[in-house]
Amino acid sequence: MNALTRITTFVLTVGAAVLLAGCERPPVDTVQSGYRGTGMEQVYNPRLLAAQVPLNQAPPLIPQGGPEGPKAKDVLQNVKVLGDLSIAQFTNSMVAITAWVSPKEGCNYCHVPENMADDSKYTKIVSRRMLEMTQKINAEWTPHVAATGVTCYTCHRGEPVPSKIWFTAKAQDQGPKFIGNRNGQNAPVGNVKAGSLDVDPLTPYLLKTSDIRVVGKTTLPSDHVASIQATESTYSLMMHFSSSLGVNCTYCHNSRNFGKWEESPPQRTTAWHGIRMVNDLNNAFLVPLTSTFPASRLGPTGDVGKVSCATCHQGAYKPLYGAAMAKDYPAMLRAPAAATATLPAPVAEALRSVLYFDVGSPVLKGEQEVGLAQLIASMKSTPATTATISGFHSAAGTLTQNQELAKQRAFTVRDSLLAAGIAESRVTLAKPQQTEANLAGEDPTARRVEVTIK
Repeated sequence: MNALTRITTFVLTVGAAVLLAGCERPPVDTVQSGYRGTGMEQVYNPRLLAAQVPLNQAPPLIPQGGPEGPKAKDVLQNVKVLGDLSIAQFTNSMVAITAWVSPKEGCNYCHVPENMADDSKYTKIVSRRMLEMTQKINAEWTPHVAATGVTCYTCHRGEPVPSKIWFTAKAQDQGPKFIGNRNGQNAPVGNVKAGSLDVDPLTPYLLKTSDIRVVGKTTLPSDHVASIQATESTYSLMMHFSSSLGVNCTYCHNSRNFGKWEESPPQRTTAWHGIRMVNDLNNAFLVPLTSTFPASRLGPTGDVGKVSCATCHQGAYKPLYGAAMAKDYPAMLRAPAAATATLPAPVAEALRSVLYFDVGSPVLKGEQEVGLAQLIASMKSTPATTATISGFHSAAGTLTQNQELAKQRAFTVRDSLLAAGIAESRVTLAKPQQTEANLAGEDPTARRVEVTIK
């Protein structure tokens, strides 16, 4: 072996060692989460987890005081959201919110020091809506947040602007025509872990309501209507979920059959509600605030910052690893008046079931959940029956929003049946042919889902 060959061999050996050292997989932990052989395992990197845990700890409790004494609305001026709290609760709520959102800026981040009732700062207008949004999550989206709930700290973590908001991406420069349309792909962004996937998977699903399903219902592709582009866009969304929660696909899916609800863990149903919750929050609370924000707070396409799974979870499978903060802060739990409206009793007949919903909500609660459980039990006891599901809405609000809400209500019932083990072949969605109950205003009987059993 001559000198040149020895030098070349040495350089190649060292280079290979450097490359392999950079690609070496760190030690990982595997946790079995389902039956062996079904791919139901979660893989964790201890080193990444060690860095993640300190970032997801709840702050020290700030005692809020009792409800005794005069109400804030009777003593202070211009209290529009938290006026029913006692003065002690209101004052301590402001202390907590300041510590969670603007510890450096203090009260002046939202208030004019000379006149605390002044509404001239946009941050004060936004903070009111964010309080109402937090209350709605805790009151109406319990299928996703359960009794744990959320607080301002869940998203803000001591920062005035949550670190994990998102904006609709600008259309990419497609480059020379001979390379074809990139379809918004092939840009190394963190949302899809720098993969060759759609760089904006959030707008279609967490702002709009594009169909997520891409897996056919039969072995042969006769019913598979999703294009390759739609499939890749869905995979981008799944990458966002995984990275936001610090988990892999089997946290929500059985890898033996990704599409089958009855073989999926409960987390899949929770995630389904989470998708609809985030979509609701973006459209009902954040998008309407677009004109309130200064141009410097808007995205490259002029849109407002929006929430996603990452906003709350920030790399943890549960925000703050399940710390139940909300129960200790009454300002976070004040349910909107509409959520307490009396609904008709659910109908549970042999061939017909009717379930009712709160204003603006696709979530079943209380007595209506009992009605859903009765429907599930009935279908399980008579396996030959099928269910046709139709969602309805009231006449109040815009037609476009109401039609989407009716569809989401139907989805709630359908996916609850599937998650309970009812075969997908037994459940059909049908658009209502008429809505004669939707005559005017908020008719409680109009906010319903009808299920016809055959």
